[in-house]
Amino acid sequence: MEAGIGGTTLTGRGWGKLEGMTTTGLRRDELAAFLRSRRARLRPAEVGLPDGVRRRTPGLRRQEVAQLAGMSIDYYIRLEQGRGPHPSRQVLAALARALLLTRDEREYLFRLAGEAPPPSAGPSRGVTPGLRHLLDAMTETPAYLVDARYDVLAWNRLATFFVGDLSAVPVDERNMIRWMFSRPFPEDDPELLRFARTTIADLRAAYGRWPGDPAIAALVTELLGVSPPFAALWAEHEVSERRPTVKRVAHPELGPLEFECRVLHVPETDQRLIVYVPEPGSPTQAAFRRLAERVGS
Repeated sequence: MEAGIGGTTLTGRGWGKLEGMTTTGLRRDELAAFLRSRRARLRPAEVGLPDGVRRRTPGLRRQEVAQLAGMSIDYYIRLEQGRGPHPSRQVLAALARALLLTRDEREYLFRLAGEAPPPSAGPSRGVTPGLRHLLDAMTETPAYLVDARYDVLAWNRLATFFVGDLSAVPVDERNMIRWMFSRPFPEDDPELLRFARTTIADLRAAYGRWPGDPAIAALVTELLGVSPPFAALWAEHEVSERRPTVKRVAHPELGPLEFECRVLHVPETDQRLIVYVPEPGSPTQAAFRRLAERVGS
C-alpha cells in the first residue's frame, strides 16, 4: 500500500519527512514537541501556581498543564507522546490559554492540529514602549502611528505640522479617513485621489482580516452613508496593503515639499508606522532640519 493511501499516517520518506501527519492534517510529532517546549518555558508563578518543592526539570508539570486546561492528565500525556485522538478546537483553545501562547503561537498550534485558527479579537490600539521610543527618536522626520482603521494612535513633534496637535482632539475623532472624506473631496486632484484610493484599499484589506471588528465596520458604514466619493471608491473593491508613495505638499509654513511617504507595517498589532522620508541633501530634508531645530530650542 502506498504511503498515505488507505491509512491514517503519511510517511512520505521519498519526498521529505512527514512522519506523524494524519489524513486530517494533524501533525502529531510536531504538536507533541511544541507542547513540550511551551510547557518547559513556563514557571509556575506565571500561571498562578505556587513554586512548591524543588523541580527536577524546568517548566510546568504535565498534571499542572492538564489542570489549567481542564482535561485529564492521561489525555494530555497522550498528546505530548504523539498519540491519542484528534484534539478538538475546544481542547486547542484551552491549551493555548493554559500555556499562555501568543497570537502567533496559538495560530501555529491550530495549524499543527489541522485546524483553521480562530480569529483574533480585533486589531490592537495599544502603543508599545518600543514604538513610542522610535517615534521620539526620529527628531528630524515626521512620523505617526495608526491602527488598522487609520485612527492616529501616536505621533512625534514634527508630525504635528502635518496632522495637527492631536492631544486636544478626542480619541474617537482622530481618524485620518474620516478627515479626508468629511470635507468636500477634490476629485480633480490626482495625487489626493491616488492617496485616497490606496488608503481605502488598505482599509478594505483590514476589513477582510477583521470581519467581526465593530470599529472598522462602523467607520465603513458611516462613510458609505455620508460620502459619495468614499462610497464610489469602496465599491471598486480594491484590496491592497499600503505601499510607499511620493508625496508633494505645498505646506503653508514650510513651502513646497517632496518626500516618500513610507508605510511600515507592524505585523503583531496590524498597525502602520507612517514616516515622511525626504531625499538626502534635498530642500525638503533641509526644511525638516530647520523645523526640528526650531521645535527643539
